[in-house]
Amino acid sequence: MTEFLGPSLALDTTDVLGTQSAPELWIVIVTGVAAMLAVVPRSIWRLSRNAITIAHEGGHGLIALVTGRRLQSIRLHSDTSGLTVSRGRPTGLGMILTAAAGYTAAPLLGLGGAALLSSHRITLLLWLATALLLVMLLMVRNAYGIFTVLLTGAAFLLVSWLTGPDVQSVFAYAVVWFLLLGGVRPAFELQAKRRHGDAGDSDADQLGRLTHVPPILWLLFFHAVSICSLIGGGRWLLAV
Repeated sequence: MTEFLGPSLALDTTDVLGTQSAPELWIVIVTGVAAMLAVVPRSIWRLSRNAITIAHEGGHGLIALVTGRRLQSIRLHSDTSGLTVSRGRPTGLGMILTAAAGYTAAPLLGLGGAALLSSHRITLLLWLATALLLVMLLMVRNAYGIFTVLLTGAAFLLVSWLTGPDVQSVFAYAVVWFLLLGGVRPAFELQAKRRHGDAGDSDADQLGRLTHVPPILWLLFFHAVSICSLIGGGRWLLAV
């Protein structure tokens, strides 16, 4: 008698750590255009910006932990704002790095993702993103935040687990393009808010108080990181 074991759900580490075939150049370009369409139109951006907020607040939280601060909570709101609370010294390098991590998180994650895709490690990228979202979920303390992180994490998990290499490739390239392109817009939005006096307690202003460096220079730093990440990451993505 033959014993039927059904499909195996075990994850082979060689699949995660191994390499996968790169998509054709036209697919890379199409995913980039799709990501741009999720960033540029204001009506769509109101929704898609939630993903950038997850990266922003996740950046604050991750660096808080890395620098030895106690991460208390993360909140994500329906207006795409967020709040990360950590405990520790109110000044010093750890607090500076934590405050600087928000606006730089999405573009740097996009740059790291582009580096992984340029080395054809598509599956590894998807599972790393899923793991980061699951860890972040443990620290989210409001219903809307839990919903958005769960929804995003579920999308990564389903694509990673249930789809084939072609779908995974398209999804991964679209996500990385979105992080790179979407990581540029928030700094310009912050610049506009500061021009109208609506961002007195922004990350740039907090960094200005912490470092005695004018907030405008921190804003320029955010611009530099996001634009350089887009240029560098875009070159990696297009060099298939």
